[in-house]
Amino acid sequence: MTQTLHYTVTGMSCSHCEAAVREEVSVLPGVTEVSVSADDGSLVLTLADGATVSEADVLAAVDEAGYQAQPRS
Repeated sequence: MTQTLHYTVTGMSCSHCEAAVREEVSVLPGVTEVSVSADDGSLVLTLADGATVSEADVLAAVDEAGYQAQPRS
């Protein structure tokens, strides 16, 4: 069963911001789909069946893109 993770990303304002986050997060092992929206500050990751990714890795990838993220509750 696939898993979907939701995050809030602060500081994004345009499609270039979205692309930067998407590029960094999409290379994480197990990530099969990435959806990013600057409009509502959302990041949604879909993981392959049985895959896991640590929250620290996701946050580090977003940080590498120049933004801050936190899990969305």
